[in-house]
Amino acid sequence: MANIAFIGLGNMGGPMSANLVRAGHQVRGFDLSPAAVEAAAQQGVTPASSPAEAVEGAEAVVTMLPKGEHAAAAYLGTEGAPGVIDLVAPGTLLIDSSTIDVETSARLHEAAAAKGLPFVDAPVSGGMSGAQAGTLTFMVGGQPDAVAAATPLLEPMAGNVIPTGGPTTGEAAKICNNMMLFISMMAAQEGAVLARRLGLDAKVFHDIARVSSGESWAMRTWYPVPGITDTAGSNNGFAATFSADLAAKDAGLALAGAASVGLSLPAAELVAGQLRRALEEGEGDKDCTIIIRQIDPEAPGLPARPEEQA
Repeated sequence: MANIAFIGLGNMGGPMSANLVRAGHQVRGFDLSPAAVEAAAQQGVTPASSPAEAVEGAEAVVTMLPKGEHAAAAYLGTEGAPGVIDLVAPGTLLIDSSTIDVETSARLHEAAAAKGLPFVDAPVSGGMSGAQAGTLTFMVGGQPDAVAAATPLLEPMAGNVIPTGGPTTGEAAKICNNMMLFISMMAAQEGAVLARRLGLDAKVFHDIARVSSGESWAMRTWYPVPGITDTAGSNNGFAATFSADLAAKDAGLALAGAASVGLSLPAAELVAGQLRRALEEGEGDKDCTIIIRQIDPEAPGLPARPEEQA
């Protein structure tokens, strides 16, 4: 069993670190949120008061952070505070499970390689439910020896661990996958709204689409009508399982990647615009499926608008 540092103990990192503890690893965790650290401690994670304390003596470091700037600060440091790459012992394995832009991921790979540290980009798919159940899909990019070393540490958190190729290819796979998710999410929403307006019962239509050509992960998991799928944000006032803020960030990453290779992605542009509008309307902390409000302002389960709650 390994001594593992885990930095980022939020909705995803918290249950992921708990699964490592259940697998028998010694896990020391840090997060900027004291509540997140306390919640992880209740699952057997040893609390750390700083990243430096978390990584002391660690054989591997796992990070699960919201955005590229957070991952860069964690690994490369900030003014007056060294980053993980300068804090860890030689040979420490570094695993970044954040979903970030390819350019930042490449910088982290290069900085780690300059210090002789194995590094993999290993973003995940499966959401909060997958993090809790230990069934996440990890997309792992890096040098073959680093990927091989990371795989057994990822397995207690995973349903699938899929090597994607060299450095940054894990991030590329995740960005493309999430782009497809958001497009299929919008398709499920438009189908659900149209079915209701045409007089179909929501469960009847869901049962039809689930075994027909309209089927998708988003339709099965995030159906935007309360009471149809247990894991949908529509059941809980659109409390976030995957926030609109993070979804907008990921959609932007896909469009930036497309621009870098000269591609136009009209469907991705459309859903990215809907997500940006949700942020502009003050709903970035809501579930990303909140964009159904832009299709049907009277959709069942929608909370009051932020200005109406003030």
